[in-house]
Amino acid sequence: MTTKTKLKDQILDYLKDNANVSFSAEKLGRALKMDDAEAFTPIIQTLAELEREKQVEVTDQGEFKAIIKPQAIVGTFHANGKGFGFVDYDPDLPDMYINPDHTMHALNGDQVEVKILRPAKSGSDQGPEGQVVKIVEHNYDQIVGEFKQETVGKYVGEILLKDKKLSNYRFFVNDQGLKPMDGQVATATVATYPDDETPEIMTGAVNEVIGDKDEPGIDILSVIYAHDVPHEFPKEVMDEANKIPLKVLPEEKKGREDITNQPLVTIDAIESKDLDDAVVAWKMDNGHYHLGVHIADVSHYVKPGSALDKEAFKRGTSVYLTDRVVPMLPKRLSNGICSLNPGEERLSMSCEMEIDEQGRIVKHRIFPSVMRSHARMTYKAVNRILESHDAKTMAQYKELVPMFETMRDIHKILLNARKRRGAIDFEAPEAKIVVDDKGHPTDIQLRERGLAERMIESFMLAANETVAEHYYKEHVPFLYRIHEQPDNEKVKSFFEFLSVFGINAHGDVNNIKPKMLQNVLKQVAGKPEEQMVQVMMLRSMQQAKYDDEEVGHFGLGANYYTHFTSPIRRYPDDTVHRLIKWYEKHGKDEKAKAAWRDRLPEIAEHTSFTERRGIDTERDVDSMKKAEYMEDHVGETFDAVVSSVMKFGLFVELENTVEGLIHISVMNDDYYEYSEKHMALIGRSHHRIFQIGQPIKVKLVRVDKDLREVDFELVNPKEAPTTKIRVPHNDDRRRGGRGGRHNNHRHGHNKERFRNTQGKWKHNDHENGHLNNRQINRGQTRHHNNSRDFEGHHQRRH
Repeated sequence: MTTKTKLKDQILDYLKDNANVSFSAEKLGRALKMDDAEAFTPIIQTLAELEREKQVEVTDQGEFKAIIKPQAIVGTFHANGKGFGFVDYDPDLPDMYINPDHTMHALNGDQVEVKILRPAKSGSDQGPEGQVVKIVEHNYDQIVGEFKQETVGKYVGEILLKDKKLSNYRFFVNDQGLKPMDGQVATATVATYPDDETPEIMTGAVNEVIGDKDEPGIDILSVIYAHDVPHEFPKEVMDEANKIPLKVLPEEKKGREDITNQPLVTIDAIESKDLDDAVVAWKMDNGHYHLGVHIADVSHYVKPGSALDKEAFKRGTSVYLTDRVVPMLPKRLSNGICSLNPGEERLSMSCEMEIDEQGRIVKHRIFPSVMRSHARMTYKAVNRILESHDAKTMAQYKELVPMFETMRDIHKILLNARKRRGAIDFEAPEAKIVVDDKGHPTDIQLRERGLAERMIESFMLAANETVAEHYYKEHVPFLYRIHEQPDNEKVKSFFEFLSVFGINAHGDVNNIKPKMLQNVLKQVAGKPEEQMVQVMMLRSMQQAKYDDEEVGHFGLGANYYTHFTSPIRRYPDDTVHRLIKWYEKHGKDEKAKAAWRDRLPEIAEHTSFTERRGIDTERDVDSMKKAEYMEDHVGETFDAVVSSVMKFGLFVELENTVEGLIHISVMNDDYYEYSEKHMALIGRSHHRIFQIGQPIKVKLVRVDKDLREVDFELVNPKEAPTTKIRVPHNDDRRRGGRGGRHNNHRHGHNKERFRNTQGKWKHNDHENGHLNNRQINRGQTRHHNNSRDFEGHHQRRH
């Protein structure tokens, strides 16, 4: 850097740091300790140059001050079906409202630059109002849908958009690409976006035909395409995979500890084919317990920079869908050489722990190994041994039964230790959708989470914590799984919500601890309001993610946490294995640490994104298949629970986890008004009240599989409880007509539902969900699968 450039930077930095003050050249010289005569001329010359460059200005008094250009505000646009939207631009600030005339026709998810038209109201949770001035990056560069053959001017047809977020738009197909047959599902590249002349039109060319819309499996494949999930392995990836031996070679065992004689077992769901963890346990002579968690060493086969590695990074995670899996790795690895199949030697990464009677891990070792699984156990079989004491199953595995009983004891010790530190355990039901050979759902079953499932979860948590703590204390760059403390304001809102329902939350709201929330769940366990409290608690929390900075895991009450136990299906686990090997081989000096320091933030950010993409895809497929299942049950009556209350109606959940809407337009027994304080709909005349957690009977009246909508109506609303709560009559005058009907009856239904389930409007599993009314109306009300962010190892395993 030249002396002139250095002086220029010094002057500009000082003026920017004191942007509200102007300086004469003399004052500036003194401030920079350059007030001798020789320095004065260069200062004057530099100031003149900065003025020419419009980086400084001269005041009326002849002094200089920095020109501070307002920084562009860039955020994510979240569209509402009625034309307006919100821009999420800072996690600590309220979203910016954009009225329909100021959106620049931005689509949901677009990155936009905005300017503020009206600042946020002081002392209110109402955010600022703004205007979109530029679309920085379009969210949609490709769309998916059914092709309808028709000639419209220069267009050869139309793709029918099934994405709810695009329900107000039409997509016309030009003749620049493929020409599908009528009724085929296709993907198209977006060439033109909505503008002032065509505000509801997009156009583009078809680039791939997926298949006929009635062909089995095409519906799920369409969702995969819609979320842009990579699902076909490139040839070079398959070529690399096919060169990998199917057996462990003698030279691959060098430098590894041989643990093939230990009675390791895998315990998984019956359907699992990618077995990436094995466990072993015994009681030690000193009264402590030995727990071994041994994980498939995927990193041995997936080398950094290889085609396999690049594709695994791109995918980030396996995605488990109703009747299929989109794997992170080719089957030759995931179901073959990396899967800990019984009786086969496998390369592994091991974490051995010595656990005392209080659940403390007093010693541990982390090392590469060679192992052999002695049995491929299932959750059902282990539950028959430990819970049912089934004689036949116990006889079949008589040599292993004592070890399973020891494992049960270790699990109880670890579980009690987690409870003592305040780990929060949500009991959200999870469904298994059963389909026939054509992909049509024939049943929805609740997954049982027995002792075996909880036991394996405990062991995986222990290993993940042990590995994270070990490398944190080594002071080396590492990849962590973090769950940050909830925002104080959200927790205060949650506690206010609890007080309305007479639930006490003890502790300092400014220093929230997991134990405080654990105690709240204890108070409501088994009560009608349990589900309601779980939903609202989840909305007050952050989203778990990957990071290179360890801040702990709030939900687990853990100071240290990572993902070590599932490298077949999660790229972060594979990265953790590489880090362990790297530091073992290269030491922990500055050179070794520098090799990873700059790479980990990118890995953390990308794998957090691919995880959300996978979860969103799984949820969309689940809700589509649940809707398809319900198509066969229109007109039937069900028991349900109110899962969320909105101004426009009630979201309800059936015992089989199917969710749907009772729109306010079909609540005809009264005029219902929304009480924000109580999160309830209350009848003006008869004072019947509907709140979260309330059991009701419903009748199925409409299903739309493509839009994943399930609509119910109340059965016997007169059985609802009554309340003395009164809603001020000016609370919501916008609705007109008996029963609080929206004037735009059916369209209002779809658009309000859209607002509720499809915006930013964030998923509940520890995600950022404000508790004020505006945010709740936009909040994702679904709450199943929340335990995934509490790190249950095998959730969603198929």
